[in-house]
Amino acid sequence: MDAVEVVETVNGSELAAIQRLLAAAGESDGRAAVSEQGRLALRGPRPGVRHLLQRDGGAGLVGYAQVDAAGTAELAVDPAQRRQGHGRALAQAAVEAGASAAWAHGGHPGARRLAEELGFQLVRELRQMRRPLPVEDDAEAEITFPPGVELRTFRPGQDDAAWLALNAAAFAHHPEQGGWTARDLADRLAEPWFDPSGFFLATRGDELVGFHWTKVEGDLGEVYVVGVSPSEQGNGLGRALTSVGLRYLGRDRGLGTVLLYVDADNPAAVRVYERLGFTVYEVDLMYRLNSD
Repeated sequence: MDAVEVVETVNGSELAAIQRLLAAAGESDGRAAVSEQGRLALRGPRPGVRHLLQRDGGAGLVGYAQVDAAGTAELAVDPAQRRQGHGRALAQAAVEAGASAAWAHGGHPGARRLAEELGFQLVRELRQMRRPLPVEDDAEAEITFPPGVELRTFRPGQDDAAWLALNAAAFAHHPEQGGWTARDLADRLAEPWFDPSGFFLATRGDELVGFHWTKVEGDLGEVYVVGVSPSEQGNGLGRALTSVGLRYLGRDRGLGTVLLYVDADNPAAVRVYERLGFTVYEVDLMYRLNSD
């Protein structure tokens, strides 16, 4: 019989067991079992976040789930313990703990079936797109910015507040990115992958009007997030910033592949990235519990 414990924070031994389980699941599946936000939430108490620790007969950890403050769950089961009903039991426990939505990273067929069996409906498709680097045609071409706009890099401790304000304005419609807090930013600035030389800011006078934050982990580059002030929409700033980041990742960092994430229901952004040579690599699917 599975025993699932729900806690608001995890101790040292529990954290180590969770990290081992997530590492095993990630290696088996070829992708991270829990999102970056979920991994950061393991560091300490976060308002509204619940951790579910699943043990089989009191033995070692066989499953882990996290339910965030918005009621969205992520689940992972030890690859050696799969196909024994643990996933279903963990998902049911997550619902009992307040989950009303769940991610299926990579759109795994088993996760899809489980979501449907538990009464969840597909509501969101997040696409991971990739392209090779460098961008040969643009390697030496001039990147043109709108008149009056200049480029520099992020200054930790000096640009934090202004960047958070711009990010909130640029992503006012976005359920996750637009709600970043000072802690969300600080968490990422403290990550081993953070490098201010790859965090580009566009300014008009003293005002931040756009940014392209790149990320490098291993041999993969990422268009981590590109944002443009609503007052600058439609003037080519977003494309220019994207090109700056791609050139940095390919030419300056010498990487061979870049990825990004984009919602499938944002066709304008998808078309922009397709024109830049990106193609769909895999998808993450979000399911929401049917309230009928």
